Amino acid sequence: MNLIIWLIVGGIVGWLASIVMKRDAQQGIILNIVVGIVGALLAGYIISPLVGVGTINSGFSLGSFLVSLVGAIVLLALVNLFTRGSARS
Repeated sequence: MNLIIWLIVGGIVGWLASIVMKRDAQQGIILNIVVGIVGALLAGYIISPLVGVGTINSGFSLGSFLVSLVGAIVLLALVNLFTRGSARS
């Protein structure tokens, strides 16, 4: 069941992050899911302990969703930084 939740939430988080970073036209659904899941993993290790919010694995909440979204946005900003030379283009 966790895998299904990861895929659904990862897809939504990745899609929202790609809209925020203006990369939505360049990404497909698979890349949105990958960005969402990897961003949520990074956020779970880095951001969650700092703000004291659980991850998607510990239970779905608005806080865990927002932490995952921030992680995905940071991940896309890093990708933009290395591919385009600026964090936001």
